[in-house]
Amino acid sequence: MNYWLIKSEPYKYSWDQMVADGSTYWDGVRSYGARIQLRAMQNGDICLFYHSNEGKEIVGITRVIKEAYQDPTTDDDRWVAVDVEAIKPLNKSVTLAQIKADDTFANMALVKQGRLSVGPVQEFEFEEIMKLAETSL
Repeated sequence: MNYWLIKSEPYKYSWDQMVADGSTYWDGVRSYGARIQLRAMQNGDICLFYHSNEGKEIVGITRVIKEAYQDPTTDDDRWVAVDVEAIKPLNKSVTLAQIKADDTFANMALVKQGRLSVGPVQEFEFEEIMKLAETSL
């Protein structure tokens, strides 16, 4: 199993909307770097749900339930989407400021490639985020 971080601006698609929907397709990614990550996702992989721009915090956990396929929002076959389902909210959100202040995350994609909308998370990073969030999977 692999770990990922997926970003969404809350005014476009929030964690509350994700929970209400139960599952959704993760579409609209138009970055080649993020596309590589989407294509690498496998069924059962865990994703941290991050509110970007407003909040700048990890707020929930999702799971990949369908691997990469043609993004339904475009006819351009270069772009893909994956399906994810909501698993649970974090007991305490973990902010970008907390992550940047902790040397454990110095090489995390969220810190190193902050504009990337989908990025990998190392297992030790995931485990540390769960500790900060006072949440278990």
